[in-house]
Amino acid sequence: MGELSSSTGAPDRSTTKEWRRHWQDEVDACYLYGNLAESTANQEKRLLYRSLADVEERHTAVWARIFAEHGVAVPPRQPSARARVLSWIGRRMGPERLHSLLLREEGVEVRGYLSLYRQSAPGSTADAMLQLAEESAEHAQTLSKLSNAEGEPWHRTGRGGFLRNVVYGFNDGLTANFGLVAGVVGAQVEPGFIVLTGIAGIIADALSMGSSGYLAAKSEREVYDHEIAMERDELRFMPDLEEEELTLMYRTKGLNEKRAQEIAREIMKSPEQALNVMVQEELGIGEQRVTPFREGWITGVATAIGAFIPVAPFLLLTGPAAIWTAFAISMLSHFAVGATRSIFTGRTMFRSGIDMLFVGFGVAAVGYLVGDLVLRSLLG
Repeated sequence: MGELSSSTGAPDRSTTKEWRRHWQDEVDACYLYGNLAESTANQEKRLLYRSLADVEERHTAVWARIFAEHGVAVPPRQPSARARVLSWIGRRMGPERLHSLLLREEGVEVRGYLSLYRQSAPGSTADAMLQLAEESAEHAQTLSKLSNAEGEPWHRTGRGGFLRNVVYGFNDGLTANFGLVAGVVGAQVEPGFIVLTGIAGIIADALSMGSSGYLAAKSEREVYDHEIAMERDELRFMPDLEEEELTLMYRTKGLNEKRAQEIAREIMKSPEQALNVMVQEELGIGEQRVTPFREGWITGVATAIGAFIPVAPFLLLTGPAAIWTAFAISMLSHFAVGATRSIFTGRTMFRSGIDMLFVGFGVAAVGYLVGDLVLRSLLG
């Protein structure tokens, strides 16, 4: 990204594109928090969401001023399709389902604004970027309290929560079994064999993805446990160095050196308290609620549901009707899951959906050709 030559210089094309992306993020956040406020019955949470929406509204005004200062046209103010989908999920499943995703997005905003601040020349634009970074960090802290999480969430790397596991498990099952069914269709076998192969694929995919989710969560927990053990040893054998690290952490939060040293010294008086602070602040490890078993069964069930889609028509129809119906609903499902994945990737829903549509078509084509050229000759 380019750097502005002055507080009122014209930004280059990549900078303008980045600014517009942040503008859209603020418009989406204002829309989403406002809808979450309306959809929750809890008065305290409603006020919090409303407050977050008000700050996001102020952020859009900051961006409008930045655009005006640099001669950039203000983009149309309307929520994206992604924001509308998230709002629908929040209303139907409860705002809490979105907290982990919103935390991650606020973290992305904090890092993004800090990057823009470093790349901007001193002046009103740089000051605005720093203000936006600080207020986004405050938003993340507010969401952390709503989620009973601790630490600075923009430093944490999470697994993405329930919704993410469902989407990616569903996607894997759909794509893998679609290719398998296309292969046996290409081999021109009996309909009963297609169903049998599809069901076997459902079971195999679900068990594979479920066990992978379980092992991944278990490994992640083991890594966390190892890091915490190392931090405990560091506090035991190198307390002076750890106290210096704590002091530096609080200096970066805006405290003067004397006050930062006082807080660090007070924390170090209790080894357990010091460990908790270092784990949350330095390592970015918050309270672990997700269990490996839960990760495994959520991913496995979502995979099984996705894998069932290309098989379902063969349970109700026969011949070309079953084949073309399976192809149609599988392709539509690929587009839908691609659009849903954009919730996590930040891309537009249409573009992400089209990409997955091409992936699904490619999988079907390869599977069919393998079945036609290889399996059919083997089954001869």
